[in-house]
Amino acid sequence: MPTFLLIKNHNVVETVVGPDRVALSTAIQTHAPPARAPTSLGEGSSKDESAASKDVSLLEYLDSTQLNCLNESDTHNIKSILGNKTFNTGKSYLESDSDEQLLINIYFNQAVRIRSIIIHTSDASHAPKAIKLAINRASIGFEDVESAAEPDMAQVIEELSPDDIANSRRIALRYVRFQSVRSLHIFVASNHGGEDETRINAIDVFGQPVETTKMANFHATEE
Repeated sequence: MPTFLLIKNHNVVETVVGPDRVALSTAIQTHAPPARAPTSLGEGSSKDESAASKDVSLLEYLDSTQLNCLNESDTHNIKSILGNKTFNTGKSYLESDSDEQLLINIYFNQAVRIRSIIIHTSDASHAPKAIKLAINRASIGFEDVESAAEPDMAQVIEELSPDDIANSRRIALRYVRFQSVRSLHIFVASNHGGEDETRINAIDVFGQPVETTKMANFHATEE
């Protein structure tokens, strides 16, 4: 049976026994260094930009039957902007209902690696400000995310750039924490204007589908 040794600073920090992708992904998230403040991809290194240039929109891999959002308006819901599995350029928008918070649950029909996301809102005062991202949750509610921090959350972004939101720029994620993703959960905690409702006109997710499992960075032994 394969055994994966996670090595940090020349020491074995965790052992994962067996071909368990979920356990391996969780272990990687736990021992990855804290995420740096997010930047738009155009501000990264040439190596990052080269890798990002090969990324594709992952919306075509959405499982629209499972797509849902907690605290969404009945008339302005998540399927109005993502139901067609394309980047929304129309007048539709997602809007929160009873308060400013949203919990968007995006499921994929195969495992993907995510490098960046776009969250676009045309109305600056209703645009998302603080967000938290989680992956691969069988079930999730507001009670699971409101007080959660890294590493329980894959990434926490305290303040999204208003310019990135207004101009549909890609928001770089901590790539090592978004490997073999089957579901992406985006918790919107607040908006920039302190409004009662949060609005999102469009969402996109960028990366690559996982076609083969590459374990080059891990040491495998047979028991």
